[in-house]
Amino acid sequence: MWRTLMALPLILGGAAYAQELTLFAGGLKESGTKESSRVWAFEYQQPLNENVAASFSWLNEGHIPGHHRDGQSIQIWGRTNVFDRRLSLAAGVGPYRYFDTTVSSAGGGYANIHGWGTVGSLAATYYTDSRWLYQMRFNRIVAHDSINTSALMFGIGYQLEPVSERGPQVSAPRQLEKTTTDEITLFLGRTIVNSYESERDSAWALEYRHGLGRYLDVTLGVLNEGDPGLVRRTGITAQIWGVREVLASDRLILGIGFGPYLVIDKDHTPASGEGGGSNFSWIFTATAAYRLSRHWNARVSWNRINTDYNRDTDVILFGTGYRF
Repeated sequence: MWRTLMALPLILGGAAYAQELTLFAGGLKESGTKESSRVWAFEYQQPLNENVAASFSWLNEGHIPGHHRDGQSIQIWGRTNVFDRRLSLAAGVGPYRYFDTTVSSAGGGYANIHGWGTVGSLAATYYTDSRWLYQMRFNRIVAHDSINTSALMFGIGYQLEPVSERGPQVSAPRQLEKTTTDEITLFLGRTIVNSYESERDSAWALEYRHGLGRYLDVTLGVLNEGDPGLVRRTGITAQIWGVREVLASDRLILGIGFGPYLVIDKDHTPASGEGGGSNFSWIFTATAAYRLSRHWNARVSWNRINTDYNRDTDVILFGTGYRF
């Protein structure tokens, strides 16, 4: 996970080029059993030059029997642009950090398995005369300790800077100031347990955010996951973030964060085979904020809680922040 984290400032801010945000959906097949499922993903891509790009994606591989797997990936892409830069052909490869809800080896119930794999991709992107783009993509994921899958997806994307010509843009101005000064945000949302039943309850959080550099933030917060049945947790979060202003107005902020989650109030006694039930876990978050005015933001954050006792959760939060 630290290898993924160290690349975030480079991907979100290290180059001075236009960005692309794409939403994908399609079908997937598991190599061993040939079982199939639906698959979806969203991706942020940052060109590094005319023929090289980097991307961050969050991929959900659907529900293969015995496996509900998703995860994050960073990829480096080589590409060529043809037909007057209207069509871009690309190949990408990178690490895949997966989270798999599978059958417990202790018998009965489920287990949250975490691991690393590799994702390789082929993509063909059609650029319109506007900022919209369309992409066909083939993904191959190989994971030594999990299933191997192949997926075919179709995506609709948007270039986050004004376009001066067709094709992938390479002319957006470099961000001159820090993305964030100081910000306090109050969130309300939903906790979803990563089990086969997906137990749910209300959640809330309070977060303080401080900008360390143009593309680097840190946060300290309190998170209450509610009581969806299998967990009842309140804890302290601390994260480091790669962040970036996008759109010509600089109103939209995208970011990815990672850090420790220390639970100070937990109501859970681990069952046999579930691990030690440590109060220390990890939190990984993708966030987007929109500047409503000089001082006020609207923010949405998707948090993944990574535990060592089979109580992983997704916490989806919507909040209002005050910047100062």
